[in-house]
Amino acid sequence: MSEMTHKAGRAAFGKAIDIALQHRDKDWEQDAKRLLDLMQKYMSGAKLEFDYERARERICDREGTLNRYVRRILAETDPHVLRTTALNLGFEAFFHGTRTIRKMRGIHQCNIPWLILMDPTSACNLHCTGCWAAEYGNRLNLSFEEMDDVIRQGKELGIYFYMFTGGEPLVRKADLIRLCEKHNDCAFLAYTNGTLVDTAFCQEMKRAGNMYLAISLEGFEAVNDLRRGNGVYGKVMHAMELLKENGLLFGTSICYTSRNIEAVTSNEFVDLLVEKGCRYALYFHYMPVGNEAAVELLPTVEQRVRMMARVREIRNMTTGKGLFTMDFQNDGEFVGGCIAGGRNYFHISANGDAEPCVFIHYSDANIRTHTLLEILKQPLFMAYRENQPFNDNPLRPCPMLENPEILERIVKETGARSTDLQSPESAEHLCAKCHEYAAGWAPAADRLWGEGRSRADRLWREGGSCTDRLWREGGSCTDRLWKEGRSQTDQQHENCRPSKTVSQIGGVGEAGAGKSRRGKKENHEKEKYETCQMAAGQ
Repeated sequence: MSEMTHKAGRAAFGKAIDIALQHRDKDWEQDAKRLLDLMQKYMSGAKLEFDYERARERICDREGTLNRYVRRILAETDPHVLRTTALNLGFEAFFHGTRTIRKMRGIHQCNIPWLILMDPTSACNLHCTGCWAAEYGNRLNLSFEEMDDVIRQGKELGIYFYMFTGGEPLVRKADLIRLCEKHNDCAFLAYTNGTLVDTAFCQEMKRAGNMYLAISLEGFEAVNDLRRGNGVYGKVMHAMELLKENGLLFGTSICYTSRNIEAVTSNEFVDLLVEKGCRYALYFHYMPVGNEAAVELLPTVEQRVRMMARVREIRNMTTGKGLFTMDFQNDGEFVGGCIAGGRNYFHISANGDAEPCVFIHYSDANIRTHTLLEILKQPLFMAYRENQPFNDNPLRPCPMLENPEILERIVKETGARSTDLQSPESAEHLCAKCHEYAAGWAPAADRLWGEGRSRADRLWREGGSCTDRLWREGGSCTDRLWKEGRSQTDQQHENCRPSKTVSQIGGVGEAGAGKSRRGKKENHEKEKYETCQMAAGQ
């Protein structure tokens, strides 16, 4: 698409958004339908399997969750923030960015991500149990110029969405606002502990309009503060109040474990998030990364099955809670499996090391010695591209957690080095902690995907899309499992964890390990996956 067409498209979207914001107190549904019409026209020829008509119906259903969700955002969010979000995250990242990225993937024959995650610093103001960041203080930092250059290179490839983690990224909040101002056509999200959010920073976020937060929470006060320190929960609640008062967009980042999984999906917890003004909850499965990782914190098979169903129940856009939820481990079917290695994102540490995933601490390139394109074409990232998806079952997406033999092989073949500066961990040691878990989850995941795949195939034949599946009442077979409680499938899973080692059972995930050589998806399948990635915000 030409630059003039891009500019004309942004101008048209901007005008339509301005009209919609003028009517946000009444008749906004009609303006939303016109925006969908414009989207459909702009994205024509992009082979998006998006059900525009069903989207129009859901938006206009005033009894449905989606309508109430949008209505609340329109009423409670600052108009400048709304407009900037619609233009930067909507038009630039989702629409223009997606078209550009697809083109660049064909030109360069490598993965081009939809977003890049960076650590501005390893510094943190907290000393959470089990976290290494405080040990390094402010010794590791990406300079403003380095982050700026990453974004400049990224936009040339079509990347308009950038996330920050750490350390605590708000230690560098002045530089983050500078990046928002300089790259005012991009969207930025920071994963933060929330304790450095104050009125002055909220005003800066509102002025920029293109910065969002995901605040870490691990449960209610007693559980959260046990790890993060006394008083942190109260500071997080205060931060949420300030963000809501200032009309800003924010949500939570939640690591679920065998010990907190019920609490962080309970009605009381979810209702609290909605009441505080959270628009999204991003759930992360605990990963046993690091030499001292506690394997007992891995969820059981039964817990993961119920987690998969519960997240979809909360997210349901007809009957749900009015909170967009995403579980990056259990929502693999909506994003085509693993999104790391530059397929849809990759991670840059505070030391400049380019890692395929924030949980995979191995690298063979650094932004101080390589351009973004050079990084994406290095052996480690190309190995990800050649092996993705790592399993034909998207409920077993990860090359570490569900297919540990693949990560071990890739690291060995590419010669990637550990980037853990405190206690370097070998791929063999890391993956050994995942074999039993992978063996236990595999049969449950295969049964769930077998049930869900038959339904998904029917939806595709009927013209359904991945976005439609996110919205449909009932979701997938796992919704039935949740609603019926302890189902027959749960009982079958109960003794799923084997006592045998991987070597004794002949190796877990061998089908996934070799699938890239015998089961690559056809082009139209990849297009479906890319559509799903857009629908799920990836």
